[in-house]
Amino acid sequence: MPQSRKIIHIDMDAFFASIEQLDHPELRRRPLIVGGDPDGRGVVAACSYEARTFGIHSAMPCSRARRLCPQAVFVRPRMARYQEISRRIMTLFREYTDLVEPLSVDEAFLDVTVNPRAEPSATRIAESLRHTIRATTGLTASAGVSYNKFLAKIASGQNKPDGLTVIPPDRAQAFIATLPIGNFYGVGKVTEKKMRRLGIHTGRDLLRFSRQQLIELFGKIGSFYYHIARGLDTRPVEPVRVRKSIGAETTLAEDLLVFEQILAVVVDQVHRVATVLKEKQIGARTLTLKIRYSDFTTITRSSTVLTGFFTAEDMLARLPRLLAATEAGHRRIRLLGISVSQLLGMQEGRRKRPVQLSLPFSTG
Repeated sequence: MPQSRKIIHIDMDAFFASIEQLDHPELRRRPLIVGGDPDGRGVVAACSYEARTFGIHSAMPCSRARRLCPQAVFVRPRMARYQEISRRIMTLFREYTDLVEPLSVDEAFLDVTVNPRAEPSATRIAESLRHTIRATTGLTASAGVSYNKFLAKIASGQNKPDGLTVIPPDRAQAFIATLPIGNFYGVGKVTEKKMRRLGIHTGRDLLRFSRQQLIELFGKIGSFYYHIARGLDTRPVEPVRVRKSIGAETTLAEDLLVFEQILAVVVDQVHRVATVLKEKQIGARTLTLKIRYSDFTTITRSSTVLTGFFTAEDMLARLPRLLAATEAGHRRIRLLGISVSQLLGMQEGRRKRPVQLSLPFSTG
């Protein structure tokens, strides 16, 4: 695709934690952790910037987060509230373009190459969006602007929180050349270590390797590294109109190997999905576990039941067999996700659920 595309990546700043601080002013400017029970196996779903200064990050066990910051305030996630704000923000995006690709509740790509406002400047659109989001919700967002998705996403993280970074085509190669390899999208901790052993520390170092060499070293993801090092990313912004699934996904700050830690993350995701199902008064027939290992191999394991999944307990009952069909606990994992699909209404699910007869049985 031509470099004349105008892509914006909007990323809300500490979304869950910021909403909690917005709704509860007494929590502002305090280290805040949204997550599970710090006395149990809960994990950090999100944390405020004040908490991040203590080294706390998402997917960290809440018990460890409390050790790092004993004065932190812990609150349980309110997914219904986060979804409500997310819908308002996504609606704002669609006032600027029909080409909106949500990545999660708190970030999205927008292709504003052609837009209903006939605004030629993607930078001005990004600034307008950030201003409108703040005025409408009281929250801040960071934005990245460039000619492809890779650069726009990298740019949005350069000046957080409440920042805007623009990478035009004529500055892209210089920007990539000095970008630390650990900041590249798709490069996790394990891959970063391997690259550094190979003498790859920045984008400029990556340019020394041919496409074939990178594929041999890193598998099929090597082709992606080859192209992004040259500022090439032809992926389109793909709008999602009809919701066919509900899920929670976490790219882990550190690759996980310990099964108990993996389980804690997935259980937290199950509860987040269950909250959305309850809010919408729906269920789903299929439960899917997604795992991306440290070498970027991605697998899914699914279970389908006619009676449907409506609660966290429904999903947790099937979780052990899904995990047992993976290498969780034996192979390092960089991403975990839980989703449900084949959505169905409460009445539809009830009709298919087994009914317990009373004793004694009547013989007529």
